[in-house]
Amino acid sequence: MTSLSFDSRGVDFTRPDMTRRQALAALGFLGLASQAGLAAGKPKAGIALQLYTLREPAKADLPGTLKRAADMGWRYVQWSGMPVTPADRIKALLDQAGLTCIAAHVSIEDFERNFEEEVAFWKTVGALDVAPGEMMKDCVENLAGWKRGARRLDELGAKLRAAGMRLSFHNHQMEFEKFLDDSRTKFDILMAETKPENLAAEIDIAWALAAGADPVALIRRLPGRCPVVHAKDVIPSPADKQHTLVALGQGAVKWNDVFAAGRESGIEWYIYEQDRGAGTPWDFTRASLDFLSKQA
Repeated sequence: MTSLSFDSRGVDFTRPDMTRRQALAALGFLGLASQAGLAAGKPKAGIALQLYTLREPAKADLPGTLKRAADMGWRYVQWSGMPVTPADRIKALLDQAGLTCIAAHVSIEDFERNFEEEVAFWKTVGALDVAPGEMMKDCVENLAGWKRGARRLDELGAKLRAAGMRLSFHNHQMEFEKFLDDSRTKFDILMAETKPENLAAEIDIAWALAAGADPVALIRRLPGRCPVVHAKDVIPSPADKQHTLVALGQGAVKWNDVFAAGRESGIEWYIYEQDRGAGTPWDFTRASLDFLSKQA
């Protein structure tokens, strides 16, 4: 693993591949004043591809999948659902394809067990924004467990912030359910039980909508706290819960309202993700890139 040079915040500003947006994001989250400055300036949000969308072709040909995504027009990605690969190899493959990794889905337990190793791994890849895909399994049974999970996330977020990284939480539908002994949703409890500087909300727009929540209202309620969101579209089916995921712009999400709220709240990245859909992953990935490129 190559040696890295960090300033007192733990951010590697000497890396030639660090983008201006990555540096701004890292600096901005380390202080509320800097973060407010970014939001006030309303910079245009970046767009990226959640590689989980291409997990099936990547199983057969990871280098080819990355290259094809770049040839399609993607420049930034979130690492998730890819074959297990050493950090330096991931970085080399991304460089060869012409891609930059700006975020990753990670295991909280891995960070709790091997913090320094995990930080070094993801900084080598280039992902300063990291998020678990769900609450830890041992913290979901009841309200007390959920609050215990919130404390663990808050503590890890503080450590990551000191290391120049940012921790977010990615929702599915269950976070908008309630425990019997609390009138708030699990999502609202999590936001209330953690500090904004330690835990951001990686709002998955489609799953929030499918759960009956208003993603536009969520974004507006969390100014400065949802810098990275998952741009995903859905045709909800509340009766049978068989929601249909579709390419961006083809579902029920009110994207004009989402983008307006995002500008107000300081969204930095719209990361397109689609778990499944009609046709091949390449079909809906192409359509969604075309949509985001024109709209975001």
